[in-house]
Amino acid sequence: KVLIDVPCSDLAEELAQSETKIQVLQDTLQQVLDRREEERQSRQLLELYLEALKTEDSILSKVAEPEAAPRKEMDVVDTGTSSTDTSATTALSDQVLAALKEKAAPELCLDSQDLELVLKEDTAALASALGWDKQKAGALQEACDQELSKRLKQVQTLHSLRSTSKGKKTLP
Repeated sequence: KVLIDVPCSDLAEELAQSETKIQVLQDTLQQVLDRREEERQSRQLLELYLEALKTEDSILSKVAEPEAAPRKEMDVVDTGTSSTDTSATTALSDQVLAALKEKAAPELCLDSQDLELVLKEDTAALASALGWDKQKAGALQEACDQELSKRLKQVQTLHSLRSTSKGKKTLP
């Protein structure tokens, strides 16, 4: 970094080389620094992706267990309970509803499938299920939409990095 920052003429004089050679040297050093930064960013993105996979796997395993038991939404419909009951007006599980109510930023706690369910939910039904007004429920849906979009962009970036890295030969 220091060699890149030194004025080309001063470095050429100090090393008794032509300014052209020094400029080539500085350009090469800058390319090395740029490549290292790209590699660092790629590692960070890969770590995020692996962390997301672990989180999603753990959530999926937790979700798979309750599905073996009958869902409360089915019980409500089967027994003919009034449609004003919260579980009848929303397709969201009690676990998701609890996360939406209790967490400061619930969109960060939910997996992508749950985010999609929250987005598909009618704003009025969501507001009713949570005991909130429509404006607050709409803001929650907007936050969920932004988080889901961000996650999808990260996945697209990862796929792009994969396809780019497959096309390059490894350096010796």
